[in-house]
Amino acid sequence: MSKILVIDDDSVIRLVVKKALQSQGHEVILASNGKEGIEQAQHLHPAMIICDWIMPIVDGLEVCRQVRANPTLSTTFFILLTARGSVADRIQGLNTGADDFLSKPIDIGELQARVRAGLRLHQLSQDLQSQKQLLEADLAEAATYMRSLLPKPMSGRVSIDARFIPSRQLGGDCFDYFWLDPDYLVLYLLDVSGHGLGAALPSSLILNILRLQSLPDVNFYQPHDVLRALNDSFQMGSQNDKYFTIWYGVYNPTKRLLTYASAGHPPAILFAPAADGSPQVIRLRTPNLPIGIMSDSSFVSDRQTIPANSTLYVFSDGVYDINQPDYQTWNLEQFIDILLQLDVRMDLDEAIAKIRQASHAETLEDDFSLLRINFNPSH
Repeated sequence: MSKILVIDDDSVIRLVVKKALQSQGHEVILASNGKEGIEQAQHLHPAMIICDWIMPIVDGLEVCRQVRANPTLSTTFFILLTARGSVADRIQGLNTGADDFLSKPIDIGELQARVRAGLRLHQLSQDLQSQKQLLEADLAEAATYMRSLLPKPMSGRVSIDARFIPSRQLGGDCFDYFWLDPDYLVLYLLDVSGHGLGAALPSSLILNILRLQSLPDVNFYQPHDVLRALNDSFQMGSQNDKYFTIWYGVYNPTKRLLTYASAGHPPAILFAPAADGSPQVIRLRTPNLPIGIMSDSSFVSDRQTIPANSTLYVFSDGVYDINQPDYQTWNLEQFIDILLQLDVRMDLDEAIAKIRQASHAETLEDDFSLLRINFNPSH
């Protein structure tokens, strides 16, 4: 039995519609004007509203607008009762949010048929809404799990702070940093293609493999060898057509030497103090294909001496690949310009707020992951 709200200032029409729908087993609630109808709708959340167009106080179009503006009534099916038959009138009603029309004088057979059809669509909308909520719950749980895997901030010879902000769809970002031994620090960030659990699950798998150093015959001190082994193990053909990008570095604080390799990933950005005190911007990137694209890909590493008091940013493309209100895309150069304006001692949450403000990012279409590494003077 469905709950149907009938709004009409004509008591005869209210009675006729009520009897016709009750005979089909529906629960029918009546309202004699638009204001009362809006209040009833907000309180009862009916499956369907049948509303007269022309009424005093509040007309049917305004009732429809207010119903459509209420998220809790998003699946309510709305039928306008009207003696108007022009195409322009129907366009106006549809643009306001009406789902269907019923002409006056009312034909009972047509009324019952349109109600049956409308309730089928309402049930479909309800089912889709339920599935959407379940999916969102699964994505939220996956995001919580991904956060639980990520490392805590690090301090000492190297200070690292990082943030993972999942998009509304959840992407495939993850990162890690840890000491391979007392002299060598590994840090990396990867981004699996696509969105949803299909991207998040392989991302977490790769993180655990690298954390446990369970890839066979790999020198984890050599970034290009790690990328080679990952490419051997994660080919698209056996990974549901998923590939991923990665930036992987190994740092020796004693030598102040960073060895790194990237595979299709945005460059890490190093801000090194220049002689005049201004920051020198160095892009750290190697010309390697993403992991999983080609089985015979070769990978190379590069090296960079790290001056004291330098800062390195490692990030996913979701940090800067953001669509603007004018349909343009914020780009890497604009992102670097913002980084240059930030104090490296600034709280990272505050820094990210400034980045999002500059990029006009209200919602994220992709994960937003950012690592900030401060290379402190040797003790």
